[in-house]
Amino acid sequence: MWNRADLKMKGKAAFTANYWYCVLVALILSIVNSIMQFNSSTTSIRNSFSSMTQSAGQNYSNYSDAFNSILKQYQASGFTMAALSLSSLAILATIFLINVLFVGGCRFFVDNRVGQGTLEKLGIGFKDGAYGNVVLTMFLKDLFTVLWTLLFIIPGIIKSYEYRMIPYILAENPKMTHKEAFAISKKMMMGNKLDTFVLDLSFLGWVILSGLTCGILGIFFVNPYYEATIAELYSALVQKGYDEGFLGRD
Repeated sequence: MWNRADLKMKGKAAFTANYWYCVLVALILSIVNSIMQFNSSTTSIRNSFSSMTQSAGQNYSNYSDAFNSILKQYQASGFTMAALSLSSLAILATIFLINVLFVGGCRFFVDNRVGQGTLEKLGIGFKDGAYGNVVLTMFLKDLFTVLWTLLFIIPGIIKSYEYRMIPYILAENPKMTHKEAFAISKKMMMGNKLDTFVLDLSFLGWVILSGLTCGILGIFFVNPYYEATIAELYSALVQKGYDEGFLGRD
């Protein structure tokens, strides 16, 4: 059984031992996460301009108002199309590039635990014919999380934690089928979702301090510290798999 203090101590030791590489990879992962969040923001922009378009189509009492409404409608349509284009590009980038890089970042931090973290690990998902499988599995992970979130917020959060280890599983087994990756992550996280949520919350103070330093503390300490700690969590859950027999030692 793992505990937060032990994971965080090991994570801090691992990232400080390979400090600059960890800072760089954590920065890349931070940018990756920002792009993923960009999808949501562009969707909000699109919805707001759609609302403008609908309001511009109302009945007006004179020709001047009618002309202005048509002009606003065209402007709103143009902005909506731009937002749709940006959103589509962000989604495609996430599916075919960002998710694969994220898996590579997970591999870096897993290997960094034993002093083998190198930048070439970022490309693990693009090698040896694994690319298509990584793209598909990560796409399904994101899709199912969104669908559960649309159903209800709480089930979406629970499922996001259930799928939490999928990128790490792929990082070490990039050709594993999506069904196996989902099943193993589910078993790994069984009985650990709440504790993992609390582990995430334990970094809240650091996140606030990072915000107060305009993100500087996050780049040079908090982000690599967090990523290294989650890699330690993955390692602990792998050991759980060995102990419970749903993972075999190859």
